[in-house]
Amino acid sequence: MESDEYVIQTSSLTKKFGDFTAINDLNLKIKKGEIYGLLGPNGAGKTTAIRLLCGLINYGSGEAYVLGTKVPNHSIAHQIGYMPQETALYKGLSVQQNMEFFGEIYGLDKQRISERIDSLLEFIDLQNWRNELVENLSGGMKHRVSLVCALIHEPKLLFLDEPTVGVDPELRVSFWKYFNDLKNNGVSILITTHYMDEARHCDRIGFMKSGTLIAEDEPSQLLKITGKTSLEDAFLVFSREVQK
Repeated sequence: MESDEYVIQTSSLTKKFGDFTAINDLNLKIKKGEIYGLLGPNGAGKTTAIRLLCGLINYGSGEAYVLGTKVPNHSIAHQIGYMPQETALYKGLSVQQNMEFFGEIYGLDKQRISERIDSLLEFIDLQNWRNELVENLSGGMKHRVSLVCALIHEPKLLFLDEPTVGVDPELRVSFWKYFNDLKNNGVSILITTHYMDEARHCDRIGFMKSGTLIAEDEPSQLLKITGKTSLEDAFLVFSREVQK
């Protein structure tokens, strides 16, 4: 299954929790250098899919390859970045201290950590907040810090799990600018969201429902196929087809 063209490949990937099937026969091929969005309502299996691909949980059957390596495999940890739904930050530490901590986890030396902190704080426009405790930041600022902590080690592949949940519309626009800047710098991105309007920014999207991938294509093509003008309406068309 290994291919230089794809950063993620899965074949019949399935995950059950007891009798509940969270991921059902998932087949994905995500290309190098693209932003791929997994869309669907809460409970569709998006977060479970990301956790499987990051190697945080084991799958039941099927196969998954990330950056050409069968997962789970800790050898690729330094090549991927993961931003969970809930910010995994230490509230009693400053912005800079959090970034230093994650940099040390990934084995960066002090000089490189310092360089990355300067670059990333400029990237997300938080230069003046580097010494502020995380507990004093707004929700949007915490999301930005969580993003740069996932980027501190310059990963090739970035997993973003609902990164804009609870973020105001203006900041959501800024986040997508960040994501596109990352893409232009060679970072591949898998993002999950239930905000259908955001999906137009992705190169390709996959609609998920009840752990199953029910449709996949470029956003414009999914609209064309369904004859709809919004991705939310397009999702409903595919969802009803599955129910028949």
